[in-house]
Amino acid sequence: MVKVAILGYGTVGSGVYEIIRKNAASIKRKAGDEIDIKYILDIRDFENHEEKQLFTKNFDDILNDEEVKVVIEVMGGLNPAYDFSKAALLAGKHVVTSNKELVATHGTELLQIAQQMNRNYLFEASVGGGIPIIRPLNQCLAANEIEEIYGILNGTTNYILTKMVKEGASFDDALAEAQRLGYAERNPEADVEGHDACRKIAILASLASGKFVDYKNIPTEGITGITKSDVACAAKAGCVIKLVGYAKIEDDGKVFARVCPMAIPQTHQLADVNGVFNAILVHGDSIDDVMFYGRGAGKLPTASAVVADVIDSVKHIDSHIRLMWREVKENFMMDPEEVCSRYLIRSANADLAERFIKAEIVGEVGAETAFVTGPLKEKDMKEKLGSEGSFIRMLS
Repeated sequence: MVKVAILGYGTVGSGVYEIIRKNAASIKRKAGDEIDIKYILDIRDFENHEEKQLFTKNFDDILNDEEVKVVIEVMGGLNPAYDFSKAALLAGKHVVTSNKELVATHGTELLQIAQQMNRNYLFEASVGGGIPIIRPLNQCLAANEIEEIYGILNGTTNYILTKMVKEGASFDDALAEAQRLGYAERNPEADVEGHDACRKIAILASLASGKFVDYKNIPTEGITGITKSDVACAAKAGCVIKLVGYAKIEDDGKVFARVCPMAIPQTHQLADVNGVFNAILVHGDSIDDVMFYGRGAGKLPTASAVVADVIDSVKHIDSHIRLMWREVKENFMMDPEEVCSRYLIRSANADLAERFIKAEIVGEVGAETAFVTGPLKEKDMKEKLGSEGSFIRMLS
């Protein structure tokens, strides 16, 4: 029997508890050993819980208990999650987490400690919630050089944009509906400003490139500025607008990453990913395109990914699963202003398209003309555009 401890009994933590108890027999069969919860750490009281004896407010109870082999960190945030995770690894315990902020910030150090201690630091749930992506990148697609990895990484923003595209809702009305349904937090900044998607693409880019991609170095734009006119403009061009986290790894090892709203052609695989669903597309040099699709958040979908990592830890209780990226001193991030793309532009100046080579007029949106440019560097596009219009980047 392998004893585990859960740090945090919120939405995900309670889901982990539920799955381990509900699916105990099948989990034992898959892990090769019985998994039993010995502690649940939370600062709140749970006097009415059916197993209230499991709860503790003292992390040292877990840290100093040699019976506890796996620590499940689902607290969120950096503090005290970082200190607890580091201490657990140094004490010779495996650590599993769903904490994207922690992985994106301190993942390099925690992975190194796990390797040194012959233990595992696993974080499948940190990027796609219930969508498997970390393990496929590290195992199933390991023979490939990953050239691109991108997708819809945040269900809240995807729900809002779907309402705007499908029903003509304004951003404010769509956000209010998402909050009413529990898809958006009372303070939705992390979602709507793109910070959540940024941390996720940073983790994926780090895995794909083998180098630590600091999310602070990724240009990030949210969806708060998207208007009904933007949606109508995209429709004229045969596109829909999605918030996309994008990373490209060049042959020379350079990495380009960005999070921003993008106009996606309706023929593209991501165009039909609607509501709270997420999708991640991986392009490998040998396998070509592979897409992972499903619910990117939620109590049980996220908890299922966490428990899968717990099972993997138990299966490798005395060995290390190689899962690494390294810190690189030299700058390997591409300048976003130098990256070529196509742009969907709308302007009150009907002659503006003449400044752009291979520009294609797609129609009128109110008093504005919408057109699509040919590929050009972002700095050149901005120079030609000046203050005479607005643009949305296009996903080719």
